[in-house]
Amino acid sequence: MVGVGLVGTGFMGKCHAIAWNAVGTVFPEAGKVRLVHLGEANEEFARRRAAEFGFAKASGDWRAVIDDPEVDVVSLTTPNQFHPEMAIAALKAGKHLWCEKPMAPAFADAEAMAASARRSGKVAVLGYNYIQSPAIRHIGKLLDEQAIGEVNHVRIEMDEDFMADPEALFFWKHEASSGYGALDDFAVHPLSLISVLFGRVARVMCDMAKPYKDRVTADGGRRAVETYDIASVLMRLESGIAATLAVNRSAWGRKGRIALQIFGSKGSILFDQERANELQLYVTSDRPTEQGYRTILIGPQHDPYGAFVPAPGHGLGFNDLKIIECRELLARLAGRPSRMVDFTEGLEIERTVHAMARSFEQQKWIEVR
Repeated sequence: MVGVGLVGTGFMGKCHAIAWNAVGTVFPEAGKVRLVHLGEANEEFARRRAAEFGFAKASGDWRAVIDDPEVDVVSLTTPNQFHPEMAIAALKAGKHLWCEKPMAPAFADAEAMAASARRSGKVAVLGYNYIQSPAIRHIGKLLDEQAIGEVNHVRIEMDEDFMADPEALFFWKHEASSGYGALDDFAVHPLSLISVLFGRVARVMCDMAKPYKDRVTADGGRRAVETYDIASVLMRLESGIAATLAVNRSAWGRKGRIALQIFGSKGSILFDQERANELQLYVTSDRPTEQGYRTILIGPQHDPYGAFVPAPGHGLGFNDLKIIECRELLARLAGRPSRMVDFTEGLEIERTVHAMARSFEQQKWIEVR
């Protein structure tokens, strides 16, 4: 039975805990796990979270989690800037690792994490849950079958409005130490879809913007915003496909939008994560009198939806994608085929993000290499 350690219990930490608790129920073939040890910023908070999440032990020091001999795999869900030290330490301690995205704010740190994973021989994967969507999986099958012919153009957007209020308090995602902003906080998710569905990005041209130059601080002062909430990118994929990417953390009205548009020689496919249980398909093989977008509602015929719900149209949610991801991790630990982004593949996504940042700084097209 796999022993689980969890470091960090915020939004994504709770999401991991839900997944570890539910994976054996939804996917009995995945096997049972033991929730062994939870780590947080202090002992009291850790004990409270461990009781809530179902972990047997709690510590106010993350090192105690990775040093625990009963822990086989560590879920790492701390803020981005803490990933490198914690991830490398966990791998050196002989633990498998499930780390939230992005790998690290600095590319050199991401490289060090990938190198450590290679040396360790342990499973080290990243939390790209949107690639687990039954709708995205089905889109991949449609592309493999060339249902819309040869793809020539891809547009992908990710928008949320949790930073849209100009009077919202300054917090850690506004600090340069957290990364570039929407580019690595957000764009890595759309880039994971590009990677899984279409392969590597070859060249990029990027622009970034700050909608608000400063923010109110907790003490009533103001502090300059150091990250960019908006990024727009032209891309050329290694396959030759033209692509565009637009991301915005300050887009009023958008809650969890990842809008994917795929255009081919014989049709097109549309998907939006805010309507995660459907996709739209247009094919020119239909008679002209009936040509138009058809809505395909996700159901048990779209694996692995049926493991959750036996009836179509009832819908899966964000946490369900994490449960699927947890199933894929356990499959990889058992040596079975799995659909995940490991540290080597994740480094390519990081490489693309940093190429985009260099493009913005240098105001020109940049090769991703």
